[in-house]
Amino acid sequence: MTKVIGIRFKSVGKIYYFDPDGKELSLHDGVIVETARGTEYGEVAMTEKEIDESKFSIPIKKIIRVATDADRKTLEENKKKEEEAYNICMSKIRANKLEMNLIDVEYTFDRSKILFYFTADGRVDFRQLVKDLASVFRTRIELRQIGVRDEAKMRGGLGICGRPLCCSLFLGDFEPVSIKMAKEQSLSLNPTKISGTCGRLMCCLKYEQDAYEALIRETPNVGAIVETPSGRGTVVSTSLLKGLAQVRMDSGAENTISEFKVADLTVIKDSVRRNQDADIDLAALKELEG
Repeated sequence: MTKVIGIRFKSVGKIYYFDPDGKELSLHDGVIVETARGTEYGEVAMTEKEIDESKFSIPIKKIIRVATDADRKTLEENKKKEEEAYNICMSKIRANKLEMNLIDVEYTFDRSKILFYFTADGRVDFRQLVKDLASVFRTRIELRQIGVRDEAKMRGGLGICGRPLCCSLFLGDFEPVSIKMAKEQSLSLNPTKISGTCGRLMCCLKYEQDAYEALIRETPNVGAIVETPSGRGTVVSTSLLKGLAQVRMDSGAENTISEFKVADLTVIKDSVRRNQDADIDLAALKELEG
């Protein structure tokens, strides 16, 4: 076992593990560490804990130091420089007539590199742009094309629920979201109702999926023949969250439908789950995934 702390470099970003090197650190303490991009400023997002060394594919690096007032001043200066770099890059993009949207600019803490994040519909030949930027900033330049979900995370905004976007508020990593989740949660497959501001399926579809999958396993399909406390019948509809099923009884008056708790039913012969969206172009909806 080895002792590690979790460091986050963005307010809502992935947590990386580092060796605390015997230093006493609290949540949100600033630290200076060495990363693949160079020296970086980060904040403690997870206090010290022990983790099995076999889970790490590469050696854990030690933190360089606890951040000082001078380090925090450097961080603030970098943020101001990023605003200037953004405006300069925008002017260069217009001068080169490039079809790209600049989203964000980021200086590494030691100013050894500037990263420009952008979106574009396809591939962009930005070689001349890199040369123009390098001649202005006299440092390493990296242009990184990102997807629409990353753009939403960086820009932020409000979701259809009226709250800040989950990706910009607390989601460290994006998880796959599929049309299958929307179908199993009985949501409308109208793209405008199940898509986020990024144009992809809403991340929140993932939150309750495990619960829905468990309920689906326990609930008989529509058309299943079941034994109820009142006799045998056929399931005509179900309510997953309430744990109820409506059953057309075989005995008694014709079309008599009674409601039972799913836990009180015994499946005699199950049926195949019906595709209630056969008339919907699911292939087109697949474009919302990702």
